[in-house]
Amino acid sequence: MALASRYAVPATYQFREITAAGGLISYGPSLTTAMRQVGIYAGKILKGAKPTDLPVMQPTKFELVINLKTAKTLGLTIPPSLLATADEVIE
Repeated sequence: MALASRYAVPATYQFREITAAGGLISYGPSLTTAMRQVGIYAGKILKGAKPTDLPVMQPTKFELVINLKTAKTLGLTIPPSLLATADEVIE
């Protein structure tokens, strides 16, 4: 993120935390949801389930986060249609 910022390059990221820290846009799986699933799996294993018997899980919740402050710094205008579909807009 620092390199993209230094050279004023618009960049996208996988996790919302990077966008919250100053990145432009992120689209990726929700880390909160993924960590909750890890906790559920750990609970099942602690209750005696065999890890090999547990299904492989794929992310089901994805988040689009846009940082308007960063967009303004880069001189970019985010289309209203993209803002309307975002899960979170950081101003």
